[in-house]
Amino acid sequence: ETPQTYSSNLLVLAGGGSGGWNPGNQGGAGGGGAGGYRTSSSSLTPGAVYTITVGAGGTSTTSASANGANSSIIGTGVSITSTGGGQGGNATSGSTESGVTGGSGGGASGSNRTGAVGNTPSTSPSQGNDGGDSGGSPNQTGGGGGGASTNGVDGTNTVAGNGGAGVSSSITGSAVTRGGGGGGATYSSGTAGTGGSGGGGDGQVSTGNGSAGTDGLGAGGGGAGSGDAGASKGGDGGNGVVIISIADASYSGTTTGSPTVATGVSGQTVLTFTGSGSYTA
Repeated sequence: ETPQTYSSNLLVLAGGGSGGWNPGNQGGAGGGGAGGYRTSSSSLTPGAVYTITVGAGGTSTTSASANGANSSIIGTGVSITSTGGGQGGNATSGSTESGVTGGSGGGASGSNRTGAVGNTPSTSPSQGNDGGDSGGSPNQTGGGGGGASTNGVDGTNTVAGNGGAGVSSSITGSAVTRGGGGGGATYSSGTAGTGGSGGGGDGQVSTGNGSAGTDGLGAGGGGAGSGDAGASKGGDGGNGVVIISIADASYSGTTTGSPTVATGVSGQTVLTFTGSGSYTA
């Protein structure tokens, strides 16, 4: 006999990309893209094990930056993967100057370059948005990283792009905005971009490290500024999260990975995974 399934609401958010790094005496680096943001109303099968992976945010040093890692929930009848956010464009010549594709794309660095494409690989509905373009002389400002709901803002000649905005959800019982893109950075005389709503890290002016995206919100890190005092790193991306909401009466009580469990949320039990684990339905 086939087990009777029950309904769930799922939110799967990947890790955000780090902001781009800067060797100094260059234009501003780009902001990191938010992690891919996906939701679903899915049927769970009693007794089936659903494996949850929570992606970490990308990290940056003074010589490298990185995309965020994927988040997923996989089990009987359910397979949802959100792609890590793309790193912001590094303020160096090369293939990463325009940022890197991801759930949301990283903002560009360099002079008048195009930001990286988001929603990569493509999902429907879209899991993210594009990074912003970089500006031209005199400051070659960085573009903002793409957010879960809007593209990163383009940089101008003097003002770096803000990170794209995140998405508000009340799956946990109160409204929380997640998936903000990181702000772009600028040279010493420009204006840095701010992180997008949903935890995006701010970009920097002059020689300064980008601000980190917020953990649990899958937010992008801010781009590294540029000045004469040497290299600086982008802000790290924020870790992702996986959230499962089910009716109180359906909750089995069997989990691994120590999720936060909130019961009685308008008749729902909400499992919030900030690290990898599982739920047995």
